Amino acid sequence: MPLNQQIVLDNRPQGEATTGNFKLVSRDTPPLEDGQVLVRHHYLSLDPYMRGRMNDGKSYAQPQPLGEVMIGGTVGEVVESRSPKYAAGDKVVGMGGWQEYSVVSADQPGALRKVDTTHVPLSHYLGAVGMPGVTAWYGLVKIIEPQAGQTVVVSAATGAVGSAYGALAKARGLRAVGIAGGPDKCKYAVDELGFDACVDYKLHQDAGSLAKALREACPKGIDGYFENVGGMVLDAVLANMNAHGRIAVCGMIAGYDGRPMPLAYPALILVNRLKVQGFIVGEHMEVWPEALKELGTLVATGKLRPRESIAQGIASAPEAFLGLLKGKNFGKQLVKLI
Repeated sequence: MPLNQQIVLDNRPQGEATTGNFKLVSRDTPPLEDGQVLVRHHYLSLDPYMRGRMNDGKSYAQPQPLGEVMIGGTVGEVVESRSPKYAAGDKVVGMGGWQEYSVVSADQPGALRKVDTTHVPLSHYLGAVGMPGVTAWYGLVKIIEPQAGQTVVVSAATGAVGSAYGALAKARGLRAVGIAGGPDKCKYAVDELGFDACVDYKLHQDAGSLAKALREACPKGIDGYFENVGGMVLDAVLANMNAHGRIAVCGMIAGYDGRPMPLAYPALILVNRLKVQGFIVGEHMEVWPEALKELGTLVATGKLRPRESIAQGIASAPEAFLGLLKGKNFGKQLVKLI
């Protein structure tokens, strides 16, 4: 069995995460038992939620255990199988973590899923046609529940979730407005992702200034907002929400280092009778087939053209992950292993 390089969580962050929180180790891959398959990972997924799991505090998921492989999505190829459900050469998506190989029980529900790479590249099953895409779908379709002609906004608009959200919104006849950092990302959001407008938050020092820019981009106000960031961005959006607006809260990357993020005007939730709902897409597996079918069609037909930032090699994962937390990535952040 092959030697397996892995990234483990060596110690917990004190404030901002650093590369020193991680450790690269090599371990022997255990021999397969009946019902197991050996998967060689082609790509690892890096996602903001991983930062929260590095902490040892109460959250929606158990903390990442110290000394164990960092959790995360993977796509790859079955190289050996002792299960009739999978054959060598099958392309699969799973939660193999930050390592080159994983041994997976084929009978464990949801642990592994075959994917078709005929029209959708393998890496996209970690982004637009994977967990991030389904996250965008659930927030838009099930929480925001928009009606044609309404205005919806998403922060981190050019990331894996935001880009899928834009395509899904346009497919429903909505005015889609993104919030992103920098002119290149905003240009990509409008020119390639199909957003009607994109506001560059880096041009604004405070929520009042950003709120004014959003007002210009959303002259009829905001009916639905998909929250990935929090902080100043959320304050600016709240100032522009229409009565009975809906906010789907998926992430608050501005607060992942433990800094408090007080709302400037929480009374706006009452004044505008807003629905604010947090969600974890893994708790809604019943929608995945429907969502993945639509997302796969959008990618295959060119209506969703997701961009990827790709780091090379397992050792690059910690640095790429820290860059993701600071918005250095452009589109879905991946690590390519082979």
